[in-house]
Amino acid sequence: MEITTTTWILAFSASVILGISKAGLKGIAIIIVTLMALAFGAKESTGLIVPLLLVGDVFAVIYYNRHAQWKYILRFLPWMIFGLLIGVLIGNNLPERTFKFGMSAIILVSVLLMYWWDLRKSKSVPSHWAFGGFMGVLAGITTMIGNLAGAFSNIYFLAMRLPKNVFIGTAAWLFLIVNAIKLPFHIFVWKTISRETLMIDLKLIPGIILGLFIGVRLVKVIREKFYRKLILILTAIGAILILFR
Repeated sequence: MEITTTTWILAFSASVILGISKAGLKGIAIIIVTLMALAFGAKESTGLIVPLLLVGDVFAVIYYNRHAQWKYILRFLPWMIFGLLIGVLIGNNLPERTFKFGMSAIILVSVLLMYWWDLRKSKSVPSHWAFGGFMGVLAGITTMIGNLAGAFSNIYFLAMRLPKNVFIGTAAWLFLIVNAIKLPFHIFVWKTISRETLMIDLKLIPGIILGLFIGVRLVKVIREKFYRKLILILTAIGAILILFR
């Protein structure tokens, strides 16, 4: 794997953005995925990203652990694991064009529904198991194929009307568990993680730490009401960017 200066710049930028995302500025995962794909190639980058995600998850869990609400994790996690297993089976054969357009359409429709819901000022939350199940399965498939589950988990947690810090703390634990489950599949099934990729990841950890430092401070100054709108906007932008990935 040839590592040029441009490659390192792209990868380090991705690691900084990853840290900012894990600190609580959700909805920017597509930027991380895109930069890493440009640096190392689409399939190779999927394995490179997972250990970096785990590093960010550990820091996020340590910082936001007290805010986590496990009842939401336990509702969402089984469906997400089921979707992850589907992703393992279909990931190598699913046409990328079909995946991109289907995923973008579902995310944009979901964001528009959330926006409409907010305009109605409704305080109710979806109670039917099918809503969490649908979002969870989609999150599981997309996290395995493209490390892009954040959009669907964002929509689910926003629908549950979780406050800012509860949202971040709950998502931190959810993705620490899911990314740990993904790790052996990348090592033994897809073979996208090796000693060489782990050495590259090791050199990118300072970028994650810098991003976490920046992200924590950004989240502190963002007001609760604006945070919800910001996540919806970033999620929608991410869905559009997927089409150009």
